[in-house]
Parts: sequence; structure tokens; C-alpha cells
Amino acid sequence: MIPFIDLAAQQARIRPALDAAIARVLAHGAYVMGPEVRELETRLAAFCGAGRALSCANGTDALALPLMAWEIGAGDAVFCPSFTFAATPEVIPWTGATPVFVDILPDTFNLDPAALEAAIEATAAEGRLRPAAVIAVDLFGQPADYPALAAVCRRHGLKLIADSAQGFGCTLHGQHPIAWADVVTTSFFPAKPLGCYGDGGAVLCTDDLLWDRMDSLRVHGKAVAGDASLDGHDPKYLNARIGMNSRLDTIQAAILLEKLAIFAEEILLRQAVADRYAAGLADVCLSVPAVIAGGVSTWAQYVIEHRDRDGLAAHLRAAGVPTAVYYPVPMHLQGPYAAFPRGPGGLPVSEARAKTVLALPMHPYLTPEVQDRIIDAVRGFNG
Repeated sequence: MIPFIDLAAQQARIRPALDAAIARVLAHGAYVMGPEVRELETRLAAFCGAGRALSCANGTDALALPLMAWEIGAGDAVFCPSFTFAATPEVIPWTGATPVFVDILPDTFNLDPAALEAAIEATAAEGRLRPAAVIAVDLFGQPADYPALAAVCRRHGLKLIADSAQGFGCTLHGQHPIAWADVVTTSFFPAKPLGCYGDGGAVLCTDDLLWDRMDSLRVHGKAVAGDASLDGHDPKYLNARIGMNSRLDTIQAAILLEKLAIFAEEILLRQAVADRYAAGLADVCLSVPAVIAGGVSTWAQYVIEHRDRDGLAAHLRAAGVPTAVYYPVPMHLQGPYAAFPRGPGGLPVSEARAKTVLALPMHPYLTPEVQDRIIDAVRGFNG
């Protein structure tokens, strides 16, 4: 069976550096929030041109932390796509706020700016909820239309979160999403383009006060700069707000530092794999991925569309080619989320794409020879 994501190939490339990094953590013994965590935060911020990066336990907490820091809660509306992983809308009810689902663009599968504006205006006109924030998603690795989304948010006074769990490292016109968004969040789940060997996440921002509040929240609401006098006490025992336990393990930070060192090259390798797929499959699929003009994707997934998606998946499975469906049921059609509001006109694009999308094996070390086997298998189903 061909690997869907070949983490072993990457590990073999950098194994000596990984072993040395882990050994350093074992030697100094600061297993939680140790020096590698601070170094990682500095390097993540530098990589994206952000002012600050704040690590946390996972990508879901990364989405929750800014909402909590902004005190978004009951009576607030947070707009997000439905064609996404559950973590995106899941964090909104945690705060007491209400998700409002918005449709996607038919080509990039990312949030539709026009549909977003219509949803904001309809929500404001209804008067039941106060439009407060937007969570856009860098689906499958490519940036959302941040210039357009940021303009909508500015017109209506909303905060903008870039959920870059799949797209950390993506750019638009040479800039990372933090150039437009109030915060950018990411996940270091092992299957992500920049993943560790467990769970992890991060938030990037340019607001020092916001960073301090999120730093407090990730460690049980500990006192931070600007809070009441510490009187010489350890701040972790003086709690200024209700928080959570969302710290990054030092060993995971050490692993991420070694992976970050080769990450820029791996983005280029992923692009080469995507280009080979497009050349081999464009004429036999409903669509191959379209990247926004001026965008660079990190290609977390390579997702084609096919009229007989399930038949093709079965054919490929028999040929030893694994596939995955992202996402078979949009969030607004799933039980826990079905009662939440939707933008005017519903979400017809999200519902249609859920029936046709299929992800093929994608990773930086997919060789042309193995990729040709995958392409031939897809073409064989059509032929």
C-alpha cells in the first residue's frame, strides 16, 4: 500500500538531528514550557513576519484562546465556513457565542467574501446576535482571500482569525495571512505540513496585550503584565481570569524546531508534487485544485473532484492507493451544529462539493515513480 502521508521518509532524513534535540531536552529536564518552547515561538514569528507567536497544546485550543482573550461570548455571532474540520466551529459554543455558517467559493473551497458580508448584514438586521468575529480557514493548505475578507471585517468592525491549521506557511502576494488577520492559528498534529509527534498548536499575533492575555489563559489564567501586583509571588498561583491548561511539551517544540529548519524546502517539494498531479489528472477529473491568484499553498492535501467519487475511491483502494474524503458531511448538516444559523441562501456550494471531493496521497517525499502509479490508477478508472 502506498502511504497516504509518509512521515517515515521525513524522519529518516532528519533522524540524527531529532535524536540530538530530544536528548537535549532529556538532559535539561524542563519538559513543559522549556527553553525550546520559547525558541520555537521566536522562530515561528520570524518565519511568518508576525510580532509574536504563542504555543499551546493543540490547534483547537489555538482557536479558542483569542476568542476567550477578546471576551467573545453569549449574544455574539462568529462567522465560519461549514466545509471544514469540526475544530473550527467547535470552539465557538465553548465561549457561549453562536456560530453562523457561511458558504465557500466553488474553486478554492475557502470562505466566500460576498457570502460572508451577506451573512453579517442579515445577522445584524435580525438583531438577535451581535456580529463579533470571523474564522476563515486556509483549507487544504492555501490562503483564503484575506484582502477581501479583511475589508469586510473592517467595514463591520469584526475580528478576523485565520485558521491556518492546514495552511501554516502559505502566502498571498508574498505575505503570510498575519498581514491581514488579527491572529493566525495553526495545528502541529502529525499529519499537518508542519507537524510534531503528538499534539501541539500556536497562535500568531501582532498585539502584545493580546499575547499577554492568551499567555495567561493557556496557563490557568495566571497573572501577567498589567494584572494586579504580584507581591513577589509566583504568578501561576495568582489567577487573574478563568483559563485552561494548554501548554506545549518541550520535546514537541524540539522536534518542531528541526522540522521548521527544512519546512521552506518541503513547501517547494509539495508544490512539485501538486504540479505533477495537475499535469496528469486535469483532463480526467471534474476539477484539480485551483489556487487563488498570487497564492502559495502548503498542500496539506491534494483534493480532486470526481463525478463518481466513491467508485473512484474503491477502484484506487483495490490498486493499493489510499484516499480520504475531506469532508463528507458539512458541519451545518451534522447533528450538534444543525440548529445554528446559516447565511442567506444556505450553503449550496459546500453541500455540492462534499459529494465530489477526494484526496490523494500527498507529502514532500512522494517520488515521481510512485506518483505515476497513482495517476495511472486514476486514469485507469476513467479509461
